[in-house]
Amino acid sequence: MKRYILYIGLIAALGLHAAEVFTPPFQRPGGKKNLDSLVLQVKNGDTTYLAYLHAIYVYPEMKFKNKKQERFYWKTVRDVKKTLPYAKMIKADMEYADREMAKLETKKERKAWWHKYEKYLFKKYENDFRNMYASQGRMLMLLLARESDTTSYELIRQYKNKATADFWQIIAKIFKNDLKEDYDGNDKDRIIERVITLVEAGQL
Repeated sequence: MKRYILYIGLIAALGLHAAEVFTPPFQRPGGKKNLDSLVLQVKNGDTTYLAYLHAIYVYPEMKFKNKKQERFYWKTVRDVKKTLPYAKMIKADMEYADREMAKLETKKERKAWWHKYEKYLFKKYENDFRNMYASQGRMLMLLLARESDTTSYELIRQYKNKATADFWQIIAKIFKNDLKEDYDGNDKDRIIERVITLVEAGQL
């Protein structure tokens, strides 16, 4: 199971090509949360104070039907906090790979470069991924889909081939997962999207 999470987590990230979007310092992974700032602007001898305040998100209070539903919610919070930084780091790794491979002229050179980089990624994430729970492996798949706006299955198929994607889909099914599952923050994954928003804003 640990090997499955490790391999799928990395291979599913191979096709990330998300556009870079500016994120305020207080929302950046690894940065300080709720970091407001105050700067001075001097113009024509007049001093103006400019305050940059972080956004505050307000949602209706969570109401649980039973203890099981409440436990599931807090497990979701735990899994998002665990895997969201990895999804963003993998996205950054792939953006770096895109830039470096764009500098290479031939397909052979790009393939050789990626082969070495893939080994680096496995070494970088292997220990952390092996210590993840099964639910965190699934969450990572969803968050990678969120970052890349496509499914893990399509990412594997795009970078490797259909046979490889089909093989890992079978493995995923054994563990009651689905690599073809998409991310929909407006519907089925709206609770996850809510948790992500609050976590990134430092409110959870």
